[in-house]
Amino acid sequence: MGERIELLVKLAELGAIGRKKEVTLRELASLLNTSPQSVLRLIREMEMEGLISRETSGRKTRVGLTEKGLRVLEDLYERLERALYCGLILGEVVSGLGEGSYYVRLYRDRIREYLGFDPFPGTLNVRVLFPKTIFDALVDVRPILIPGFVRDGRTFGDVKAYPVKIEDVEGAIVVPSRSVHPPKIAEIIAPVNLREALNLKDGSKIRIKALGGR
Repeated sequence: MGERIELLVKLAELGAIGRKKEVTLRELASLLNTSPQSVLRLIREMEMEGLISRETSGRKTRVGLTEKGLRVLEDLYERLERALYCGLILGEVVSGLGEGSYYVRLYRDRIREYLGFDPFPGTLNVRVLFPKTIFDALVDVRPILIPGFVRDGRTFGDVKAYPVKIEDVEGAIVVPSRSVHPPKIAEIIAPVNLREALNLKDGSKIRIKALGGR
């Protein structure tokens, strides 16, 4: 099935969805790193299976994905999405901006109320290596909204908190409404000093798993 999937993907990338795309066997062979004879055999088999449709004119072949072929790719996409984007983040520890302790102290009472733990006055910053951003991993996780407040005439905005487990420690990824961090950085709070509890330093690789989903 591997070579069939590969050809379906290549045809989709070429735009052969909802229409037939004109290509030569040599072009397809180059894309698949195989011989034109093997591509012709594969196309004939997939046409018989109803995965693609084709027309030929001289050396040119017009090929398009059928509804069945599209369903195969959709099923594959859904399986990959479930397997890869399951609330798992792989990253490495990085230094923060030095403001984490200030804001954790400000929101401490609300963190205790809404998240149920007394936070260590500081955050652990993790650069996301997989998936592309924290939001790709947390797309199916419902955040807990920690409401903002006004103090001394200054407004502190809402914070979204995503409960997670960092290795064996439960905590939360926090995303302030006016975050200065790019989506590649996960800012984590926990009831303990994560660097000390997990023996972490800058560059340490770490695994984060979201708790719960929709």
